[in-house]
Order: sequence, then structure tokens, then C-alpha cells
Amino acid sequence: MGDAVELEAAGRKVRLSSPDKIFFPERGFTKRDLAEYYIAVGPGILRALRNRPTTLERYPDGVTGESFFQKRAPKNMPDWIPTAHITFPSGRSADEMCPTEVAAVLWAAQYGTLTFHPWPVRRDDVDSPDELRIDLDPQPGTDYHDAVRAAHELREVLHEYGDLRGFPKTSGGRGLHVFVPIEPRWTFTQVRRAAIAVGRELERRMPEQVTTAWWKEERGEKIFVDYNQTARDRTIASAYSVRPRPHAPVSAPLTWDEVPDAVPRDFDLATMPARFAQLGDVHADMDEHAYSLEALLELASRDEHDHGLGDLPYPPEYPKMPGEPKRVQPSRAKKENGPTAP
Repeated sequence: MGDAVELEAAGRKVRLSSPDKIFFPERGFTKRDLAEYYIAVGPGILRALRNRPTTLERYPDGVTGESFFQKRAPKNMPDWIPTAHITFPSGRSADEMCPTEVAAVLWAAQYGTLTFHPWPVRRDDVDSPDELRIDLDPQPGTDYHDAVRAAHELREVLHEYGDLRGFPKTSGGRGLHVFVPIEPRWTFTQVRRAAIAVGRELERRMPEQVTTAWWKEERGEKIFVDYNQTARDRTIASAYSVRPRPHAPVSAPLTWDEVPDAVPRDFDLATMPARFAQLGDVHADMDEHAYSLEALLELASRDEHDHGLGDLPYPPEYPKMPGEPKRVQPSRAKKENGPTAP
């Protein structure tokens, strides 16, 4: 595994044990390769994580070993890494790490963290999201290019409802994520409601290509707008995070001009440092913007009052929420209700 080494990130040294441990057997990437990757893209991933409560997706023995999500800050975490106290829908709470320097990312990599899952809030106000995150998730029978078509229509929707600017990135798989920086004055419930409104507007414009159906049996071969990624405690992999797949892909920030021709597999642990060295963080100005959700929330109100479109189901681990429809799989509901009378 090799002797431990010290790596430096922005002036702070972090000890890396077993640097030669193989984390990605298919590519031969080691734990040190992972750590040096995060140093190389440090300003980019720090921009995505700075002051955000962050869940760690850990693979201590690499992608072929066991894994787990660590929400609570590890007991051995250095005191120079701050935390934030957050609450979950269950009523439980935890202190999560909030990176404020690249060395914190490096420290997490030392413990096998591949992917960082930041909350859409900052540690000084953990109940007010400052990002609207839209997850375009290809369902079986669809791929990245289907997500691209949905993303371009999404861009138009965002422009029409509040002149919002979205920042696209690959998911690290076949999908696309579009993040919109927003004013931190809305609740999680309101931000989720805005995401549902976006999804429904996309459905109206692309009924054969896009769906907001929560139940997989109803989605078909479409792009699913996963509105529940905006629910409290739901997170999306950060920009520049390495994803736990054999070829070590990363979630790559893109410009809108790059979206149509991008090939998600091209962005990985080996290629992203060179891209970053050449282009820097193409989302570097994201924190300079903060948009209003008022137009999208007005759209949500019209959907409710004019079309009778209320709330949609929450994730299964959530308590029953006010106004939520019955959380029962449609095929199961039919069985429970029995055959209809002729």
C-alpha cells in the first residue's frame, strides 16, 4: 500500500495513508490519484461545497468494496473543518462537515470519500436553500442526448419564468443537472414546489419526452424530472465529484454551448485536471447570482387553481406531508381497490 505521504492543499498539509491502494481497478487509479485529482480541481469543488453541510459517500477500499453515506461529521475530523447542525425529516439531527478550504476535501479523500453531496444551503442558514437543483434523469430506453433535448427546453422555461440562469453539469452518468442560484428566502417546501412547476411545464411542452411521474411504472421511456431532489435532506453530487463507477467519471460543469456535444464518459479522474487547468471553473461566477422564484411559484399557483394540479408524492422515508396525495404505487392501489363495476 506504500508508506503514508503528506500532501499540501492551499498551504495546509494532510496525511494520506496507503497512497498506493487501488481505488479503481479498471483504470488502475489509486487513492493518491484521487487525492491529487481533488487538489487539481480544488478551487472548483470548493466553490461547489463552500460552507455547505456535506454528506460523504465513502468507499474505503475503492469502488469494488463496501460503501456507505456518512452524514454525521466523523469523530476524528480536524477542528479546522467547521460543521453545521441540520435536521432531517425524521426529526433526528446531526452535525455535518462544511468545507471551507480545499484541504477539507483532501482530508475526506483520505478516508475514501469519492462523491460529495452538499445540501443546497449554507451553514449560517440551514433552513433556506440558495439553489434550485433540477435533475434530468434518463429512464430506461433514453440516454444523455434525450436529457440534452430536455435541458434546452428547460433553459427556455427558466428564461421565461423569472429570467433565471441555469448552470448545467453532467451527473457523472447519463443524466444532466441544472443548478439555479436563488435568493435564500424560500423554504424547502417552496423550492420543491418551484421544481414541480418547472417539471410540469416541461411535460406540457414535451409530453412524449419528459415526465414528473414519481412511480417508475408510469414513467415510460422519458426523462424524469426528479423534483424530490429538492426535498429536505435530498442532495445531488457536487460539481467535480468523482462518481463510484469503474471508469472513474466525474460530474463535469459545462457551458450551455458544450451541452449538445458533450460525451459524459470523456470527463473523468484523468481528463478533468487538464480541462480545469485550461478552462478553470466554467461555473466560477455562479455565486455572483441569486434569482427570485416568484415567477415559478406563481406558475405553481396557476397549476393548482386552474388545472387542479396539487402536490406530488414525497420520498418513502418522509412522514406524510400536508396536501400530499396518497403515497401508494398505482398498480398496488388498483389491486387494493378491486375491479371497477361495469
